[in-house]
Amino acid sequence: MKILIIDDEKNICISLKGILEDEGYDVQYGTSGAEGLKVYDSFQPDLIMLDVKMQQLDGMAVLSTIMKYDKSLPVIMISGNSNISDAVKAIKLGAYDFLEKPLSLPKVKIVVQKALAYRQMTESFKVMQENFSEQYRIIGESKMIHDLRLMIEKVAQSQAKVLIRGESGTGKELIAWAIHHKSSRVNQQFVKFNSAAIPRELVESELFGHEKGAFTGAIQSKKGKIEMADGGTLFLDEIGDMDLQAQAKILRVIQQGEFERVGSTNTQKIDARIIAATHKDLEQMVKTGEFREDLYYRLNVVPIHSPALREHPEDIPLMIEYFSNLYAIEMKIKPKQFSPAFMNAVQVRPFPGNVRELRNMIERIYILSENDVIDERELSFMDTKSSMEDGSFWLETKDFSEKKKEFEIRYLKAQLRLHNNNISKTAEALEMQQSNLSRKLKELEIN
Repeated sequence: MKILIIDDEKNICISLKGILEDEGYDVQYGTSGAEGLKVYDSFQPDLIMLDVKMQQLDGMAVLSTIMKYDKSLPVIMISGNSNISDAVKAIKLGAYDFLEKPLSLPKVKIVVQKALAYRQMTESFKVMQENFSEQYRIIGESKMIHDLRLMIEKVAQSQAKVLIRGESGTGKELIAWAIHHKSSRVNQQFVKFNSAAIPRELVESELFGHEKGAFTGAIQSKKGKIEMADGGTLFLDEIGDMDLQAQAKILRVIQQGEFERVGSTNTQKIDARIIAATHKDLEQMVKTGEFREDLYYRLNVVPIHSPALREHPEDIPLMIEYFSNLYAIEMKIKPKQFSPAFMNAVQVRPFPGNVRELRNMIERIYILSENDVIDERELSFMDTKSSMEDGSFWLETKDFSEKKKEFEIRYLKAQLRLHNNNISKTAEALEMQQSNLSRKLKELEIN
């Protein structure tokens, strides 16, 4: 760990340097504010000990300059003739602590240890935040993903309720996180609640919390997800699986901003942005009485479509590269290379499990394949079901013209998916006249 001392009394700098070096620290010093800032630029310390009263550029000015570059850097202010107002001002500017001269060496050691521990904790938290944000990245450069990002940017600036619709595995949670991350609530909690993952009898307790003795097994009071999300964002995943009783209580939270814990009569106010998601047909559920109509309209202020992977297959190579690097780092091995033939074969797959299925495939390749370069032949080993289906297609004996027609249908559908259902691009890739391709599609009844 590196420590910088800035004090216009050289004997204090030398004395502190010797003491701290004996503790195993790398120490440098500057005997003026200007010199200290020069050393700071080149040395990049983990901690600064800074005198308040110095000629020309005093400690407060130096502290203010340093905080502009790195607010998380712990700075311990030291002074022999300062008062309480100086200490308060230093702390407000961002100082970690304030020590008075003459310095108590045992106290200096303790404060330095605590400050450096704080520095390590802050750095670890930064890394954790970066890793967390990296896991929630939306990968893709297609127009569909570009439009999705623009929608997220617009929605994030408001406090409107959002309903994210899409198939399982398309990344609805990623969209919800992106909205939260770009909103004014970014420094508050992002709390997730999955209705489908919680037994129905526990939904209200998990969502609204409970008081001690509210039911058998409630040995102590507990906060619910809504209370945890106060000031932040509450993401209600698979809202279509929530029972009607819980739906009524969520509606009250949205309309009035209040709720009670299970077993309590104390009404609590809440300020949480609600983002909901589902893969179900809520409109049909409203008709059948399985989902409250008033809740549906409250949630569906800004609808967002989370696209299926087959709707933007051009993004698959980018996703493969991303997941490949992710698992290479996780497994501490060299990243695998994927052949063009593999990429083409993967891009025409339907992927009913969407991005989650693609990610699982890449992870499976990293676990099972010993090859550095992955080609299309690996797919038959990675996906038994697809292998069997492909085998049955080629080995099935039937009339040649009928089999040829079946092949053409499967092939052209796959190529259309690959080119985002754009007939002109598909025709160009297949080196066909667009009119001929259109006629062929009509002949094969491909819509």
